[in-house]
Amino acid sequence: MSEEKEKKAFPFALVGFFVTDKPIEETFRKDVTPEKLEELQELLRKTIFEDDVEIAIAPFVVPPDQVNDALNQLAEVVFNPENKEDA
Repeated sequence: MSEEKEKKAFPFALVGFFVTDKPIEETFRKDVTPEKLEELQELLRKTIFEDDVEIAIAPFVVPPDQVNDALNQLAEVVFNPENKEDA
């Protein structure tokens, strides 16, 4: 009988910039479906991580001085889904 190892979560970030002359609220597509985000998540997982690694993503713009808070909020939603409405 094999003993199952405890899984641990580690935050990761893909950092980038976007350049536009539009207001920030006009820069993101309004027609992105949950299915499209799942496809993106799967592409990132397959491209960057080994096969047995699971990931969760949530796209949003974060000012540099608020990155830690944003990662903590994402972790709270992912690992405590019953508190999702509080995040």
